Amino acid sequence: RLFSPASEFREFSRRQLRDMERLFRQYDAGRDGFIDLMELKLMMEKLGAPQTHLGLKNMIKEVDEDLDSKLSFREFLLIFRKAAAGELQEDSGLHALARLSEIDVSTEGVKGAKSFFEAKAQAINEASRFEEEIKAEQEEKKKQAEELKQRKAAFKELQSTFKQ
Repeated sequence: RLFSPASEFREFSRRQLRDMERLFRQYDAGRDGFIDLMELKLMMEKLGAPQTHLGLKNMIKEVDEDLDSKLSFREFLLIFRKAAAGELQEDSGLHALARLSEIDVSTEGVKGAKSFFEAKAQAINEASRFEEEIKAEQEEKKKQAEELKQRKAAFKELQSTFKQ
């Protein structure tokens, strides 16, 4: 199944998703697409919130949907979703990770019904803005491809002048 962070985690802006992906990749030392126990240990130490071995295991367990004892990027994003929704205990390692990671999820946090629906409305707006950005990027690529095609045609025309 293909994972699309922008469509599944609409409560976050593209910038926030890029920041979270950058953080994830920074600590994915094995470059295998997962943050394992030792990589999480290093991450928490660098963020200034070291955890015990058991604490680290519990952090992974809280969002480990596929039970592989490591964090995929999707599971990593779940940490920030839970933090924004106020679902993490103040003293938990995941709360410390979300708070110390320098990614501001509080701007889209959902506290109470009013904030929840405001965040959902904003997510819909973010999704349409995201689609507009993608369309603009696609149009730019089409424009560049057309310019390249025209330059090649002009070159061939010029080249045929010299072949005569």
